[in-house]
Amino acid sequence: MTVGAWMPSSASFAASHPAAKSAAAKSAAQKKPSANKKAVAAANALPPLAAQTALADNPPALPAKAWLLMDFDSGEVLASANADEALPPASLTKMMTSYLVEQALGSGKLKPTDLVSVSQNAWCRGSGTESCMYLPLNSQATVIDILRGIIIQSGNDASKAIAEHMAGSEEGFAKLMNAEAQRLGMTHTHFVNPTGLPDPAHKSSARDLAILARAIIRDSANYYALYAERDFKYNGIKQGNRNALLYTDPSVDGLKTGHTQEAGYCLVTSSKRNDMRLISVILNTHSAQARADQTRTLLGWGFSSFEKASPIQPNTTVAQAKLSFGKADTVGAGLGAPWLLTVPRGQQVQTQVALNPGLEAPVAKGTVIGKVVATANGKPMGEAPLVAQADVERAGLLLRAWQHLTQLFGK
Repeated sequence: MTVGAWMPSSASFAASHPAAKSAAAKSAAQKKPSANKKAVAAANALPPLAAQTALADNPPALPAKAWLLMDFDSGEVLASANADEALPPASLTKMMTSYLVEQALGSGKLKPTDLVSVSQNAWCRGSGTESCMYLPLNSQATVIDILRGIIIQSGNDASKAIAEHMAGSEEGFAKLMNAEAQRLGMTHTHFVNPTGLPDPAHKSSARDLAILARAIIRDSANYYALYAERDFKYNGIKQGNRNALLYTDPSVDGLKTGHTQEAGYCLVTSSKRNDMRLISVILNTHSAQARADQTRTLLGWGFSSFEKASPIQPNTTVAQAKLSFGKADTVGAGLGAPWLLTVPRGQQVQTQVALNPGLEAPVAKGTVIGKVVATANGKPMGEAPLVAQADVERAGLLLRAWQHLTQLFGK
């Protein structure tokens, strides 16, 4: 990955670290023509891309190759454009790298204090042409420091080192990445490496990256706070998180930036306001400023256009499901857990119950026996399983025989 256009504290380590001097000098030299660079970036901007799907009125049109807004709780896509187009994801790839590390930590396969060795292949030479944690060659670092280096500093060296530690090679780790992508339902994704460095076969989509972000937030509770950390110091080098929204919007607590010439500027963001969390994805826009601005626009539209609603309360019987061969002819169907929907503001929510046909006893309390589907203004808003509200035992032989006869003769 190329070094991000906005990188706090880069000058603070340049004087004492030769590996970073060239990057700092290059950055300083490039500051003078910044106005010209902004003009060039603006000239390269894509035309606004209108929403192809939207669950509320007046979604924004954003100058990117793909974009998407997802409700975290339900996984529903609230608005999107080119959501399933496979595009180069750049350092957004590292969300899968960090997710696999987090899952290994959660399962005990890795410990935070385990030491990871830095091979010649993993070592970052400090040329200023890629994102680095600046791990010294042939050194060792703890897993938790490596994880911070991946998430906060977007370190290619950290990503390669942990890949070799966990799978023996980048290629072996890519197999783990693709297996996990398949498990999560990321159907337009193929990973070749743990960094996101360009490769024609290395692709992902806006929808898939939102699915991955949702999995990180849901499954990595012990480590998700790392995605909100603004800086990290390692090897005497302090670097800032490239997600500018972490410094300007207190509701934003992750996740990841990305940039290569091929991928453009990319950003996956999570923001929580009150009881609503939204995930936004911007792929291939023209500048770091543009990806931040477009994310603000998309999140602003989402939070102003939607609200939370509970169409049905838990432990409420919404229908009676017919049963065969039970000590009771029916069993109550209701929600097994709270159901909180994100719906367009001010719109009435309708629900429709669909019960499984041909239910037979015995049925245990909590068994899924149907579903309830919610719509608003004719558009689907989500669905939830309906479960049996009580145990129903199987009837005795004589009662079952009688019930069978009545079914045969329609009585």
